[in-house]
Amino acid sequence: MLPETVVRIVQDVPEVVGIKEATGDLCQISEILEFCPEGFYVLSGDDFTVFPTLSIGGCGVISVVSNIVPDVMAGLCNAFMKGDFVEAKALHYKLLPLCKSMFLETNPIPVKTALCMMNKMEEEFRLPLVEMSSSNKDKLKNVLKSASLI
Repeated sequence: MLPETVVRIVQDVPEVVGIKEATGDLCQISEILEFCPEGFYVLSGDDFTVFPTLSIGGCGVISVVSNIVPDVMAGLCNAFMKGDFVEAKALHYKLLPLCKSMFLETNPIPVKTALCMMNKMEEEFRLPLVEMSSSNKDKLKNVLKSASLI
């Protein structure tokens, strides 16, 4: 939704107290934060933009990569909230290859495949989801190995 639409909805529907913003557009996120009332919650819905979204006034994340490394994403958010921006930035860059790998194919295929590779669950998909392509599965496996997750 455009920021103007979000603002109009927030003004007309008091039960709307926040939004999951997954455009990756920091200008759009900034406009929502600027024009919505104080206390309106903006959550990053894009793992790539958690750190920048927090930096401009966001308050959290709805995350895919947290399914495989919840401690690291929580660490990023906690470090940021404590004002440890150096640590938050370091965790942002630590997460970046994992975040990219979670979108090699349609979500939730890569995260389910990663959890299977990590022996956290069985590899099972219901249509219309299907198993990852072998080339992307190899890429995912390499990222998980580099992160010492398998």
